[in-house]
Order: sequence, then C-alpha cells, then structure tokens
Amino acid sequence: MKQLPKTYEPREVEDRTYDRWIKGNYFHATIDPEKKPYTIVIPPPNITGQLHMGHALDETIQDILIRWRRMQGYSALWLPGTDHASIATEAKIVAKMAEEGVTKEDIGRDGFLERAWDWKKTYGGRIVEQLKKLGSSCDWERERFTLDEGCSKAVNEVFNRLYEKGLIYRGERIINWCPHCCTSISDAEVEYSEKDGSFWHLRYPLSDGSGYVELATTRPETMLGDTAVAVHPDDPRYQGLIGKTVILPLVGREIPIVADTYVEQDFGTGVVKITPAHDPNDFEVGLRHNLPVINVMDETGVINEQGGQYAGMDRYEARKLIVKHLEEQGFLVKVEPMKHNVGECYRCHTVIEPRVSLQWFVKMEPLAKPAIEAVRSGKTKFVPERFDKIFYNWMENIKDWCISRQLWWGHRIPAWYCQDCGETVVSRQTPHTCPKCGSEHLDQDPDTLDTWFSSALWPFSTLGWPDQTPELKYFYPTDTLVTGYDIIFFWVARMIFSGVEQMGETPFSTVFIHGLVRDAQGRKMSKSLGNGIDPLEIVEQYGADALRFTLVTGNSPGNDMRFMQEKVEASRNFANKLWNASRFILMNLDEDQPAPYLPEELSLEEKWIVSQFNRLTKEVTDNLEKFELGIAVQKLYDFIWDVLCDWYIELAKLRLQNGGQQAENARAVLTWVMTKTLALLHPFMPFITEEIWTTLPHEGESLMISSWPAYDPALDFAAEEQEMERVMAVIRAVRNRRAEMNVPPSKKSGIYVETSFADTFTACAPFIAKLAGGKAVIVNETFEEANAVSVVTPDAKVFIPMGDLVDFAAERKRLQKELDTANKNLSSVQAKLNNESFVSKAPAHVVENQRQAEAKLKETIAMLEESIQKLPQ
Repeated sequence: MKQLPKTYEPREVEDRTYDRWIKGNYFHATIDPEKKPYTIVIPPPNITGQLHMGHALDETIQDILIRWRRMQGYSALWLPGTDHASIATEAKIVAKMAEEGVTKEDIGRDGFLERAWDWKKTYGGRIVEQLKKLGSSCDWERERFTLDEGCSKAVNEVFNRLYEKGLIYRGERIINWCPHCCTSISDAEVEYSEKDGSFWHLRYPLSDGSGYVELATTRPETMLGDTAVAVHPDDPRYQGLIGKTVILPLVGREIPIVADTYVEQDFGTGVVKITPAHDPNDFEVGLRHNLPVINVMDETGVINEQGGQYAGMDRYEARKLIVKHLEEQGFLVKVEPMKHNVGECYRCHTVIEPRVSLQWFVKMEPLAKPAIEAVRSGKTKFVPERFDKIFYNWMENIKDWCISRQLWWGHRIPAWYCQDCGETVVSRQTPHTCPKCGSEHLDQDPDTLDTWFSSALWPFSTLGWPDQTPELKYFYPTDTLVTGYDIIFFWVARMIFSGVEQMGETPFSTVFIHGLVRDAQGRKMSKSLGNGIDPLEIVEQYGADALRFTLVTGNSPGNDMRFMQEKVEASRNFANKLWNASRFILMNLDEDQPAPYLPEELSLEEKWIVSQFNRLTKEVTDNLEKFELGIAVQKLYDFIWDVLCDWYIELAKLRLQNGGQQAENARAVLTWVMTKTLALLHPFMPFITEEIWTTLPHEGESLMISSWPAYDPALDFAAEEQEMERVMAVIRAVRNRRAEMNVPPSKKSGIYVETSFADTFTACAPFIAKLAGGKAVIVNETFEEANAVSVVTPDAKVFIPMGDLVDFAAERKRLQKELDTANKNLSSVQAKLNNESFVSKAPAHVVENQRQAEAKLKETIAMLEESIQKLPQ
C-alpha cells in the first residue's frame, strides 16, 4: 500500500494534483437531465488585474460552494471569465505608448485597438493562471471575455432593444467627468471622501447700482460659467430683487436673479450662484428657467476660451488667481474653512468635474421597479439580508445611467450619424445608407459603452444569449452570486434589472455578500498604505490549502476579516496534523485493506466516533446551505483535531495492539471515518484531502467527484455517545489534576472510580489507564480517602493515591530548596529596609517596591512551610 511522505510539501502536490483534475475533465459541467443544475458565474476580474486578497477570498468561497454541490450530485457549473475593463486597460496601454513617445491620435483607432488586443493576449490571462494556483475548479472550457464575439452580440442586441423601447436616449446632461481619464463615469463610479475646503463668500453687485447680494461657493472657478443667481420665492429678504439682474464679478456679464424652491432659505445667505454647465442641481434649475449653459472647462480640467483671461489655466491654478482678483476688486467678503465630501474617480482618484456633455443614457426608473419587486418578493435573496437595504436605497433613488465613455477600448456604441441630414441610426448591423435621406455618409459614434453595461449581461450572455442555447435553458437562472459588499450597485443591481428585463426572470436566486480582507490592524489593504499581501507568496510559503482555510476560518457573511500571518501558520499546522494522522492510519492498514466500510459490530468508542461524524455531516451540510462557511470549517477543525486525532486515534491504538477482530474493526472504522472526513473537508482544502484520499483505500477516480457524505439516522448512537462522554470526562479531570500538580506523564498511578455506571467504566478501564496515566483502574471498590487526590465529574468520583503521584522525599527536598531561597531573598530585602540611609535617600516608589517584595516573600515562605508540614513523614 502506498505510504505518505513524512512531511506534507504543498509545492510537490498542488500543481501535480491540479493538472490531474484538468486532464480528468472534472471541472466541466454537462447538460444532464438526470441532475439538477447549480450555477455560479464568476465576478469577472479585470484583465489588468493581479490577484489580491479580495480575489482570493471571493474565489475561495465560490470554489467551496461549487465543489460541495458537485459532490452532492449537481451538474455544477462555475463559469469563469475576465472583463475588458475599459478605463483601466486603456490607461495602461496609453501609458506604455507614452514611454515610446506615441499617442492614440498618432496611430489612430485601428492601430490602437490592434495594440490593445496584443496587450490582452500577453497579459490578459495572467489572473486566470493565478486563480488556478488557488485550486479554482472553474469550467475553463467555457471561459468567456466581455469583448468576445458572443458577449459583443449580446451587448449589441440589448442596446438596440432598449433603444427601440425608448429606454436609451442621447442628450446633453450633467455627467461626472474625470479630467485624468478624460471620460464620463457613472454616479456609482464616484467615491466620496471628506476633505478640507473653504467657503468663499462673494458679493455680486446689482446692475442698477442699488447694492449687492452675498453668496458663498466651494468652487470659485465655476463662477466664470454662472448664468443666474437664485433665491427662494418665499424668502422675504429678497422679494424685491426677483427679476432684477446682477453683474458677474471679473466677467462683467449681466445675469438674472431667479426664484426657485431648490434654494434653502436657512442655509448661508439664502442666495446661490447658478452654474448649469458645472453642477447637477444648477443644471435642473437652468432647465426650469431656460438659462444659458456655459461650459468653461475642457476635458482635462483646463479653463477654455469661455473663461476669458483665465483661459489655458488648470482649474486649481485658475481658482487661486480668481480668488486673488476677487479680493483685489472688493468682491471677496471672507473665506470660511470647512470640511466637505469631494467626489473622486474610483479608478485614478482624480477629483471629478461635473460638466454638461452630450452622452448616451439609459432611463432607469422603468428598469428599476421590476428589479426591486424581484428582491422584495424573494426571487433574489441577499445573504446577509441587511444588504438588501443598500440595494433598495440605490435603486429607489436611481438616476438615469450615463453609458457612453470617451474611450476606444470597449464595445463601440451601435449608432451612426448621417453627415448630410443629421439622422441618428441605431442598428444591429452596420448601415450603408441613411434610411431618411439615402446618403452614404454615415459615421459611427466614436464612444464606447460603460464596462458595466456588458458586465450587467454576464449571467446570460456567457450562456449564449441572445441565441436560445441548450446551456442557457439548462443553467439559467444561475443560483449563487458571490461578491463583496463594495459593488452591490456597480454590478449586482445592474445584473438584476438586466436579467429581469431581457430574460423575464432574476439572474440568480441568492447574492452571497462577503466582507473585505483587512490587514492585521484592521486597515483596508491598499497600494498607498503599502499593506497589501500577495496571495501567491502565501501559497508559495504555506500552500494554497493553508491560505484557503485561513480565509474561511472565522469568516461570517458580510463582515470584514483581519488577515494575520499567525493564522496562516495555524492553518498549516492543522494540515500537518491531518497529514500525520493519515500517515498513522496508513501505517496500520493491511496491504489488502478493502474499500471503506463499517463493521456490523461496533464497540462503544467506535459507535461514539461514527455518531460524532454523522452529526458533523448534518451540521456542516446545514451550515453550507445557510452560507455559514466559517462555522462549518470551525466544526471540521474541532472534529479533526480534538475528536478524531486527540481522542479516537488514541483509543484505536489499543484495539490495533490487541490484534485479531478488534484490530480489523479498528482499521475499518479508522479508514471509514478518515475518508468521509476528507470528503467533508475537501471543498475547503482540496489539495491535501485529494492527496491523502488517493493513498487510502477508496472507490472512484478522484475525491472531488466522489459523493458528499449524507446524514444517516441509523448511525445516530446517542446513548453510546453519552456513555463515552462520561468516560472522557473522567480522563480529562484526571489529566487536569495531574497537570496542576506537575506530575510527569511517565509517572503512573492507581485510579479508583466510584460511579453508578460501573459497567461502562469497567469496560473502558483500559482507555482510562492509557489516556489518564493510570497503572490500574479499579471501579467501585472501597478506598481510604486519606492521603489521596480526588476529582469529581457529574457521573463519577475519582481517587488517586497521593503516594502514586508524588515522591514525598523528593518533594520535601524541592520545597525546602525553594524555602531556603525565599528566606535568603527576604533577608536581603529586609537588610535594605533596615538601612536608614536607603529608606531616606531612595525614591519613594523604589522603597515601596521593596516593602511589597517583603510582604510577598513572607506569604511565599508561609505557604512553603505549610506544604512541607502537610507532607507525610
């Protein structure tokens, strides 16, 4: 029989094992009418991405679920893929070109896209290979990419369908603009953080010379685009000013004073500047009052020609000069420091600039309502449930979605503009003539679609939609979507409303939300802090199983976790414990040991371990059903370490030593329990469990396609468990008492047990003797309590002769030595305290420490003298 090496070396096992799984085609899910489908679509990592701890946690959770369901007999599909990541990928390629002194405009769109596809070919598969190092059992035959032909076909179809329903439109609206990425971004892609800022209080003089109005702004540079000031229509302070005009400082433009309920009377002076081109609320005010829209910045955040003398200056550079000029010309009243939330691009962290722009939008209200209902009705459930509030809050307050991006890498918008009559043509195929005027001068919109537009279709586009493929019919809707709480609105909400709109049903039944992986201090891992940890370095040092086990241990849905090296070391130690226990079992098996089975006749301890395992099976399965992965893995840890290794294997050693039928039964039970325990542990630690399983007697090709253990009521031995617990309680109690008395393990003692369960303790006397350091175990015989140590459990009272535990002569000698040392130390301390010079000159706290030492030594001496007196002569 094959034996395991002395130590477990993950590097020698993991690649070899993964390669065997791939060659066996074990990850591939087939359409099988005899099986239920179970589907997870991977949150597609960016092709620019490199594996981080967040990925490692996300992929580990998905792999646990998919391996578990596969073993349960489902046709389990974990569909992998990557996202083209428009902004991030284009930024990397542009940066690389800049090193060569080349720009996008130099090589044109086609040349740029050729470079982009080459870049994808070189770097795009890196993160996939990294996922494989974790043991991810994805169906790699079905791997998809958001820009592949099938996904592109789906994107084109959805755009056309929504446009035909009037849910996609093109118009000039305020959008979030990133001056660094030079593209629009959606509201969900803006991150807000509190920053120090200022309120600049300004005077705008009335054009009739009768005075001025005072207002405040946090962005003085935008005043160049002011087209009105506004007051509340009911504000008595300004009733006589409504309809008048003011002169815009520095610019000289005459602008009206309008009345609008948007203005808060009780905030500031009750007067606000209106800049429709650079503020979303001002834009709405401008629409209500038919105000001009003056955009004073270009796409890089530089003041344009509309900014007069400030044209060509960066927005912040212009701000400084504008404030200086306002002060010099008497328009600046005061500057008030303040803190406020500032929006930044979530990719590059540049402060975003709201600006009016001609873009494509999706009308969200008609799409949001059915999606909200799908969650409220329970068709899609969030785990933990509290995260549905984030979903509702975002969906119920959602604004129209800006879907166009000023990028070349991505799905190009399927819209063409006639250069002769101005007609807009949205089409599934490239049009050759204008349907309105017949012109052949059609130019396609240069913009691409927001990356999240294609990601939103992921659960069904990856299965072949819009074609009605067999895979789509069998695997959709999917079952579980695993993701972090930070992208509920980025991705989850968009998948839900897209699935409901295009497929008529929600794309998944459960959204399992996990927390973030933080560093040991509880900080979010980031490049700026330099506290990120490379999962692959952990895998290289400790193995993938140790990393996976660490990420799941203590993990609870929706809650963040702290990553510590010590936890990985503990997981590695657990793997070694399992390895060593398996080696012991293998070394005691016969060469012709049969496949795992349970003997017809089981001893007390065998029924106990079988019953314990049987209940573990039920509990772990129930925990997985509830997505309580952390609880499940803790129960497995406790069972393997405490129950199987520290108890049952030690108990089985006696049966093995006895030989005959006892040894045969012990081997059978050890093999049965270990192989089934490996099956329960396999989703969490796939490599080591597979390696051990292949050496043990087994049936089938691979543990990962073996059957998941099932609870069997016939293996529930509650009475025997109770009996065994009585015996174990005595063993624990004796062990603890010996430890308290510092009795060496080699010193054996008599053990006398008084109990009403005499049969049980008599039958288990060999166990008590072996595991509690006994040389003989006597049940229910009279014992003189004098000079004995006693321990009590709920079902027994145990006496241990003191003479068996302690060598009285040696103990007297040891105690006397300690007493002599204590007396010597006391003399030294008292000598100092009796020295008048020391007491008067030494610092008060030093003297006090000596007095406390004197008192402590006197207590110690009294205890030692008492202990010596109590020892038998």
